[in-house]
Amino acid sequence: MNKLITYFIQGLLYIAPIGITAYVIYNILIFIYDNSQQLINALFGIEVPGLGVVAIVLFLILVGFLGKTIIAKPLKAIFRKILTKIPLLNFIHSALNDLFSAFVGKDKKFNKPVLVKINHESNLEKLGFVTEEDLSALGLNGKVAVYFPHSYNFSGELFIVDASSVSQLNIDSSKVMKFIVSAGVTGWK
Repeated sequence: MNKLITYFIQGLLYIAPIGITAYVIYNILIFIYDNSQQLINALFGIEVPGLGVVAIVLFLILVGFLGKTIIAKPLKAIFRKILTKIPLLNFIHSALNDLFSAFVGKDKKFNKPVLVKINHESNLEKLGFVTEEDLSALGLNGKVAVYFPHSYNFSGELFIVDASSVSQLNIDSSKVMKFIVSAGVTGWK
């Protein structure tokens, strides 16, 4: 019997926040809907169908904006401060953050698909992405950095190759990535 009571209380603890949140949101939306209809009716003497939906959408946009600017930014700043104090965690986080932003962020890095001649005698070629075109700071003039993703894996290798071995591809980079990661199974669809 004690276990049943414990499970019952745990169930309440899991459901209560969701239920209370849904109840509060529902009442806020009803309040906005009723007041917007009353305001329009008082000012213009008409009822506008769908006004409540527009008011709700505008309210949710406002809440999203405030949440992102007032809540999310300070939390990110606190998280970054904590990360800078833990070197190993900071290294892992920044590496993963760079990797994910290279794939899907604003500054996509894998946007220059290329075909690289790996072996000139056997005409062996490999698909990849140029990640850096100027390696002169490393003393590697005439060379470029090319990333080769692995098939069926979330990894890859970075090669430094002669720029003359690299042929730019005029294909959408996301299709090339999909083709490589699927080991060519997806085709060029």
